[in-house]
Amino acid sequence: MKKILLLVMCLLLSSCGSGTVNKNDVEIDESTAEVTAVPTASPTADPVEAVVANMTIEEKVWQMFLTAPEDIIDADSVTTAGDMTKAALESCPVGGVIMFGNNIKERSQIIDLLRGMQSYSKIPLFTAVDEEGGRVARLGKADVGVTKFPPMAEVGARGNTDEAAQIGATLGKELREIGFNVDFAPVADIITVENNDDIGDRSFGEDPQLVAGMVAAEVKAMSDNGLIATLKHFPSNGSTETNTHYGSGVCTRTLDELRANEFIPFKAGIDAGADMVMVAHMAVPDITGDETPSTLSSVVIKDLLRNELGFGGVVVSDALNMGAITSQYTPLEAAMKAIDAGADILLMSPDVRNTATGIINAVYAGDIAEERINESVDRILKLKLKRGIM
Repeated sequence: MKKILLLVMCLLLSSCGSGTVNKNDVEIDESTAEVTAVPTASPTADPVEAVVANMTIEEKVWQMFLTAPEDIIDADSVTTAGDMTKAALESCPVGGVIMFGNNIKERSQIIDLLRGMQSYSKIPLFTAVDEEGGRVARLGKADVGVTKFPPMAEVGARGNTDEAAQIGATLGKELREIGFNVDFAPVADIITVENNDDIGDRSFGEDPQLVAGMVAAEVKAMSDNGLIATLKHFPSNGSTETNTHYGSGVCTRTLDELRANEFIPFKAGIDAGADMVMVAHMAVPDITGDETPSTLSSVVIKDLLRNELGFGGVVVSDALNMGAITSQYTPLEAAMKAIDAGADILLMSPDVRNTATGIINAVYAGDIAEERINESVDRILKLKLKRGIM
């Protein structure tokens, strides 16, 4: 009997701790319109775990995908939410969407687009954007009422953490007003190689302690204003010359060097309350023993990020449509390896429909344990609950 998931969710959340069944605590069977009493959660029950237990495998797997609208909607550029959007979110109930410049035309338009997508989504969406400042400012470059900040290298050069905090607070307020709840910022990378054109002035600088202070200040201010902050790109894209958008990048730093330098800003951001960490595609042979991209490495995600740095939040892959991944793996191979490595969210997987289907089939076949999927969905939904999205 098909259940209405959001009703179950609301009942579980509202009744947690009551220990009784209210006459309004009902569940609707869509096929027969029968009304059935739902036992309320016990005072010690985890409401999110109860919700996950009532989700289908398909619903759980789709929660792990965060895509551009065009990945699931047959359109060159999505700027409005109508029947096509509704149908896409019904067939591809993703956990979140990310917007780029082509999706953003004016303030009322992007607000309506985000509201419309949320209204069509069975489980509320992560709505994400890359808003760092400098050359990566999707909203700041558009006339939508979001402040355009200078490159973070300029902010870092001034050495004032209050400025970083003000940037975080402003972004938190302004992005939330439009309807975004996730910012893929701040950049926690430090620059350790001279010819790094990917990160460059996106970083606060070269000094790990200075960068750590800036990152922590921005993260705390974002979080205080209800915006999900995302540290990127662990363990630091500032240590490779190759731009992983186009090809494989290899970091030659030793683990001891990374611990003494690159890890410091990430640890500071984690301690300041960052909800998400984005993992880079670069390879770190001294850590993994080979040239496996960090995004697909359990050593990087589980051993270092989770166990050593103590990060318990949501791990998001860097975009899986980037050259460092597509040049070596099929979309399904990359997604399965990222899940096995410990990633919670698969960002912009190419051929997302077939990839999601492949993962769903792998779970049914026992090639991916359902418990492994549950771990990620539990983190995702707990974060949505924490930040008032759900």
